Amino acid sequence: MFSTDILARAEEVLDKARNNAWRLVTAESCTGGLVAASLTEIPGSSDVMRCGFIVYSNMSKTDLLDVPVEMILRRGAVSEEVARAMAQGALEASDTDLAVAVTGIAGPGGGTPAKPVGTVHIAAVRKGRPVLHQEYHFDGMTRAEVRMKSVEAALELLLRVM
Repeated sequence: MFSTDILARAEEVLDKARNNAWRLVTAESCTGGLVAASLTEIPGSSDVMRCGFIVYSNMSKTDLLDVPVEMILRRGAVSEEVARAMAQGALEASDTDLAVAVTGIAGPGGGTPAKPVGTVHIAAVRKGRPVLHQEYHFDGMTRAEVRMKSVEAALELLLRVM
């Protein structure tokens, strides 16, 4: 299911976390658990991977990760603010050391002129450090391609916070 590049990146994340005795959580919307799946594809990942939240609906973002309803209404679920809140919320809800969050529009529908299909916001955080954020525009890609590019980008951002 995953490319050799994604699996190599996932293994790198796990090795670095393991070497630092860090535990990891994911919070995913448009990727629907694929970031967690890429990590758990690697044998022995259970010593690092604590859990994953699939928060596809706005309600689940609020109920499970304490993303403020007002933030979603004001900025939209696909926004820097929501991605950052998802990462921080996942970190706090799981008592882990590292979190990564993904929210975006994978398509084929759902895009707007302001937020076209392929717009993805990813945030990652290490406990006690600032949340890092990156916005991506995976233009002209299929739904599957947007999702896999998002997984790859999420793993890269995780490595940056480590």
